[in-house]
Amino acid sequence: MATLGQRETAERPVSLAAQVRARVVGLLRAVPIRWRILSIAALNSAVVIVLAALIWNGAQVLGSAWEDVRQVRESDKILARLESETSRLQNLIHRYINQPSPELFAEILLLREAVLGTLTRRASTDPMLSGSVAELEHATERFLNGFGELRSLQNTIKKTYDEQVQAPAKDMAGLYSIIEGATGHRDALIWPALGKSREAFTAMLVAANSYYLTLAAASAEDARRNTETIEKTIPVMVDLADNDLQRLALQRLETRTTALQDGLTKLSEQLTNRTDLLRNTIDASQAEAIGEIDELSIKMRQREQKAQETFDRTLSDISRRVLSIAAIFLGIIVAAGVLIALSIRLPLQQIMTAMRAIALGDYGREVQGIQARDEVGAMARAVEVFRENAIAKRKTEDELRASKEKAESALLELNAAQQNLIDAERLAALGGLVAGVAHEVNNPIGISLTVASSFARRGEIFETELRSNGQLRRSQLEEFVRNSRDAAQQLVANLHRAAELIQSFKQVAVDRSHAERRQFNLSEATDQIIASLRPVLKRAPIGLSVDVPEGLIIDGYPGSYGQILTNLFLNAVNHAFVDGRSGNISISARARGQDDVEINFADDGAGMSPDVQRQAFDPFFTTRRNEGGTGLGLHIVYNLVTQQLGGRMMLESRLGQGTTFRIIMPRTAKGGDAADEMGDGTTQWPNRTMSST
Repeated sequence: MATLGQRETAERPVSLAAQVRARVVGLLRAVPIRWRILSIAALNSAVVIVLAALIWNGAQVLGSAWEDVRQVRESDKILARLESETSRLQNLIHRYINQPSPELFAEILLLREAVLGTLTRRASTDPMLSGSVAELEHATERFLNGFGELRSLQNTIKKTYDEQVQAPAKDMAGLYSIIEGATGHRDALIWPALGKSREAFTAMLVAANSYYLTLAAASAEDARRNTETIEKTIPVMVDLADNDLQRLALQRLETRTTALQDGLTKLSEQLTNRTDLLRNTIDASQAEAIGEIDELSIKMRQREQKAQETFDRTLSDISRRVLSIAAIFLGIIVAAGVLIALSIRLPLQQIMTAMRAIALGDYGREVQGIQARDEVGAMARAVEVFRENAIAKRKTEDELRASKEKAESALLELNAAQQNLIDAERLAALGGLVAGVAHEVNNPIGISLTVASSFARRGEIFETELRSNGQLRRSQLEEFVRNSRDAAQQLVANLHRAAELIQSFKQVAVDRSHAERRQFNLSEATDQIIASLRPVLKRAPIGLSVDVPEGLIIDGYPGSYGQILTNLFLNAVNHAFVDGRSGNISISARARGQDDVEINFADDGAGMSPDVQRQAFDPFFTTRRNEGGTGLGLHIVYNLVTQQLGGRMMLESRLGQGTTFRIIMPRTAKGGDAADEMGDGTTQWPNRTMSST
């Protein structure tokens, strides 16, 4: 009993679920399927819209944060560039102070403009730097103005060096030369003091130049010490002078030495001022500018970090919201999709069960759900109609089966009639050929008969005269011999002509009747066929030209080839040159590669309209049905070319401008036996290839 109760308890929820499901499905089936599917699409669209709005809003925040990051990085690039430019400018100024040159000065001016441009055009307008760049601009301005002061002081130093150091030194060098020249010999008492003073002067010049160029303190001390040495040697040299020129030069030397010493003192003071200006203005201002740049860089790093944090936080919030909304809507869509699928799948299963029963021939099972008003109900009603039609179809199949047997019998009779017509067409063409050849053969044979009869009478007359007279004149014998020779020549010529015609007709007739496959010379076969067609040309004013080169050997069916040319020729005579119209027919052939031969049959007759061209190869189509045409001539030609010879046939024609049949066939025929080609009574419908010229 406990087991039975547990079973009932387990089955009750399943039954309740089934009832709920059936009720929901019934409610959903009251809504057309298209609206159910559109509801899913609407839910998807709502998801897309909500997600798009959320993503768009987040994109705005992300864009703002990313713009801050990007702007901070751009500002940092400006600061790095400004730092690099000011450092490079400081190095150039130091190089210019030590080794002034126009090139360095021009480079300093260009770099100065670049620094000012970076400050005024980029840093001052940068949204990140515009509020913090004032101190940097002030320090940079002091740095650049200091270069102006330094350059002015440098010009003063150069002037002092040139006028108060170099100029006295040049005068002193000249005075030393005068003193040496005024001294008569090297044994003079003044000479040792003069040599010492001259050495001190030379050392002083070297030290002064070194101090000017390198600012070395030792060089300045050497220059001062050597100057004092010169001052000390001048009184000694004055006491030892032995002429007035020496004394006058020494007095002048003392004056220039004092001026040189004053110039060195002034130069030392100016160089010291330059060093102080370089240290306190140039280097200090540059260090201050670098400090300001470092402070701004720190601010930029902090702002970039803040913007990056905002960017990351916003991206995380967007991802979390998108996932949450997507999960909620996904649950709704899945639930709705399951319910809608059930409302469609269950009725469709019923329809499939009914269709399977119908397919198995069980027409007695009725289709369920035909009362529903949705699309599946319409399908159920359609299946019910199909079931009813299947029942009706089964009833009519027996009737159709009997009708089919009758139709097949009628079709066999129709195919036999068609084959009889095709055979009649072939025999008609061959009959026309026989009549023409018979007429042609009749002429030489008739002439031969006449000549033979005349020759026999002359022989009888000659024999009668010979018997009656018993004598024969030489002239009579010569005349009889001459007449006999002429008669013999005429007999030989006419009989030879008849033999040729008979041989050509025999070969053509044998080829057509036996459809034997063999190798044949295309030129010889064409000549034989043309010979059999010559009688037709004599009855119509039609010219014929043949251009078939020697050496084209075909492995195929000469009889089929002859029937093709004959049918084309008779078709041209009967249709292209009606009512005795004159014209020309040309037959040409040429090799087409190693494997194919192209044959062109052309006339300059009436031509064909586009409608006639489309139906030219159709069986039983003719434009002269009232005059006895069967419409099988070109159809037979097309089948022989495409089926037996394995080639292609193209038609080109225009009204009033003639017609051209172009045949491309392989040198080795690919088709079957001509007797089997249409012997089964079926019609070979052509797949035409035509173009209008």
